[in-house]
Amino acid sequence: MLSDWIVILPQIILGMGGFLILCVGAFWRRRPSGVLFGMTLLFALASCIVGVVLKPPVETFVSMLDGSGYARFFTVLLTLIAIISVFFAYHYAKLRQFSGDEFYALIIFATLGMLLTSSAIHWVVFFLGLELLSISLYILIAIRKGDQSSNEAALKYFIMGAVASAFLTFGIAILYAVTGKMNIAQSLGSDVVVSNSMGVLLGFGLILVGIGFKVSLVPFHLWTPDVYQGTPAPITAFLSTGSKVALFAAFLRFAMVASDGLWVYFMPVLWVTAVLTMVVGNVTALTQIHLKRLLAYSSIAHMGYMLMALLAVKVNGASAVMFYSAVYALMDLGAFGTVGLLSAKEADIDQLDSFAGLGYSHPWVSGLLAVSLFSLAGLPPTAGFVGKFVVFRAALQANFIILAVIGILTAIVSVYFYLKVIVILYMSAEESAAAPPRAGFCGDLACGVVLVLLFWLGIFPASTLETISKIVSLFTA
Repeated sequence: MLSDWIVILPQIILGMGGFLILCVGAFWRRRPSGVLFGMTLLFALASCIVGVVLKPPVETFVSMLDGSGYARFFTVLLTLIAIISVFFAYHYAKLRQFSGDEFYALIIFATLGMLLTSSAIHWVVFFLGLELLSISLYILIAIRKGDQSSNEAALKYFIMGAVASAFLTFGIAILYAVTGKMNIAQSLGSDVVVSNSMGVLLGFGLILVGIGFKVSLVPFHLWTPDVYQGTPAPITAFLSTGSKVALFAAFLRFAMVASDGLWVYFMPVLWVTAVLTMVVGNVTALTQIHLKRLLAYSSIAHMGYMLMALLAVKVNGASAVMFYSAVYALMDLGAFGTVGLLSAKEADIDQLDSFAGLGYSHPWVSGLLAVSLFSLAGLPPTAGFVGKFVVFRAALQANFIILAVIGILTAIVSVYFYLKVIVILYMSAEESAAAPPRAGFCGDLACGVVLVLLFWLGIFPASTLETISKIVSLFTA
């Protein structure tokens, strides 16, 4: 029926939007960046509104894509990430002369890949969405063709992404070979695990390795600081938030539909991985003298917190993962987005000493950077405090007491390096020699939106948590 297509209407809007943006760039010789920027916002916002307003009459589209509240939650979150990223990037891209149709179209196509990845209930759709996302990001990272560091970062990400895709493809192939099912829930369900346990374990294990590469879990994290440092800051914001939220949405779906017999085999491995990710991320960040590398290790640590909550998925961890996904996205968008706004035309500001005095010369943008760092540290009244509270509570309710204690200790360690940056911003005797350009209206608006949301989720989280709990209860019913 025609009404069934409402399930994939957000994806259709983004696909058409990306195509039309490329057509405008191809046939309109002047290629005005303002028009391309407006079209990108229009299609992303339309996809977001459809995800909020329209409830599909059926919950799946030809047994390949999910249209339930779970999928629509991540549709709204991922399109909002794209919108905020575009606002942060507008002035930055225009100043550095890469604000053409290819830039905005790739943002749209990457967002489409994120939506397909997070809502896929069929292994083929999951893989296609992930590859669309990955290929778009490879090109976005190298969008400044004359920048050697961007090209190096893109090459590193491409090589590691190819390795991750190989693991995922092989894992999916093994699962299909031993179960004969391409539906994700059926291939991981109890009826096939009992009769094909070794094959399912091997296939799912390879898939988890591929996901570990993509979301920077230790020991698959080594590409992250180099790629984040070489990538233009607004694109780093989009990469570090959208791709990881989409992959964790898929990972959480796998965990929720997996049988208890399958999940219990992987819990010890994931427990150790969560510990290593939290410890390595936070401890390594202590020694960093470049902000983008510091934030890269910080994002690794936060993946460990999300994995800790995901371990409690059979108890009450799903709600914690979903809430923390939104909080993490806002925090990293604010941190990396402000780095781009504070950067001069020649290169991104990165040395910690370069931020000296910017709290006074650029109080609005630096204020968001400070609030984002406070939130990443988990200090009240920001969203990061509530996010960490929800994650640690989920771990304790699932009796992962030692894991929760380790997580709390690493969170305490992280306070030092976050506050170190704030001290440099506001309490350094020297002032930065570089004079960053003005953020522009779009940059100021993005800062305002992120700032309000960080405080809103920190002070009034109840309604969001209640909505997420209802979504999870319907998904698991």
